[in-house]
Amino acid sequence: MLKQFVLGLAMFLTVGLVQAEPAVGVEYRELSPPQPTEAAGKIEIIEFFSYLCPHCYRFEPALKVWVNKLPKDTQFRRIPAMFGEEYAQAARAYYALEAIGELERLHAALFDAVHSGSRLKVENEAALTEWLGKQGVDTKKFAGAYRSFSVEGKLKRATQLTQAYKIEAVPSMTVNGKYVVITDNMKSLEQLLGVSDYLVERARKESSKPAPKKK
Repeated sequence: MLKQFVLGLAMFLTVGLVQAEPAVGVEYRELSPPQPTEAAGKIEIIEFFSYLCPHCYRFEPALKVWVNKLPKDTQFRRIPAMFGEEYAQAARAYYALEAIGELERLHAALFDAVHSGSRLKVENEAALTEWLGKQGVDTKKFAGAYRSFSVEGKLKRATQLTQAYKIEAVPSMTVNGKYVVITDNMKSLEQLLGVSDYLVERARKESSKPAPKKK
C-alpha cells in the first residue's frame, strides 16, 4: 500500500512539471499579515492535522516520505488543529505524548489504533490511557502530563495558530508563515505535497532576494 501511495505521488510530481504552476487564490493563499515562524534561518513548513481526521491518516505515509527528503534549509513541524472540544482532546493526547517523550514512538501506532483495528476513541481519556498502558507507557506519567500547565499552554497556542492561519480543514500545509495550500481545491491528498514543494521553492527565492532600498 505504501509503495503504491509513493508511486502515485511520484507520478503526480512528474506530471506537475509540465503543468501550469500553482496560482494564488486557486491552489494556495497568502496570509496578510504573514505569521512569525519559529524556524530561525530556515523555511518553516507546518502540517495542521488531527488524529480524528481520516484524510490525515491516509496522508501520513506519503507525508513521512516527503518530510524525510526535505532540504536542510527547511524545518517541518505538526500542529494539532483546534476545531472544538473533541479536536482539543485529540490535541491534548498529542502534546502529552510529546511531553513524556513517547510521541515519536507512538504517533503512527496511535493513528492506526484510531482508524483501523480497535477504533480507539483518542478523545476519551480512559480509553486512551488503557491503550497506552498496553503499549508500555507509564500511565501515571502520562496522566500527569495530560492536564499539565505545559500542555495547556500548547493547546492555547495551537488554538491561536489555527485561527491565525485561518485553517478550516485538515490536513492543511503552510509554508514560511506566509502561504497556505487551499485544501478545497486539491484533487488528491498527494497534490498537497506538490503545491507545498512549489511554495517552499518560492519562499527560498524570496529569502535570497536583497532587501529593498530605503526611501
